[in-house]
Amino acid sequence: MKELFSLFLTFARIGAFTFGGGYAMLSLIEHTCVEKKKWITHDEMMEITVIAESTPGPIAINLATYVGYKKGKLFGSIMATLGMVLPSFIIIFIISLFFDHFLEIAWVAGAFKGIKIAVGILIVDAAVKMLLKGKWKALQVVILIISFMGMMIINFLSLHISSLVLMALAALIGLVAFWVSKKMKKGAD
Repeated sequence: MKELFSLFLTFARIGAFTFGGGYAMLSLIEHTCVEKKKWITHDEMMEITVIAESTPGPIAINLATYVGYKKGKLFGSIMATLGMVLPSFIIIFIISLFFDHFLEIAWVAGAFKGIKIAVGILIVDAAVKMLLKGKWKALQVVILIISFMGMMIINFLSLHISSLVLMALAALIGLVAFWVSKKMKKGAD
């Protein structure tokens, strides 16, 4: 019971004090669950992040559900998920009651401008940690660089091409490389 309560409180703190959505929460989730509490390893965090990005639903909630399940099975996943969702729900509910006048308050508008910067920093922090701790192969680095350059060119030229197209192309290249390497191994045997 103590572990379930700890899961709830841990993810409630993350959910209550992180603005900017799931990607902004990645850094805090990793710091708390990997470095501080050691509930999961960094490699698990990387794998879960990839899976959480590709499954339906917000990434932070998917991560919380996984960590909760690992620590306390079904009830652990429920408590971690509730901890992640409940604070945001309550905050949004309260804001919705006063929304018409909420953004007219000067200090609230100023706070949101500052929060935008903090969210950007949290997202960059999570990305840098994942890049530095990853076990990279040459093909992965090439795909990363080409995808990054493609996205920059698309943004610079203001082209209306979805980043999903780049992700699909990267996935296709990865699948072809996997297929070719598998064929080469069979040929060597």
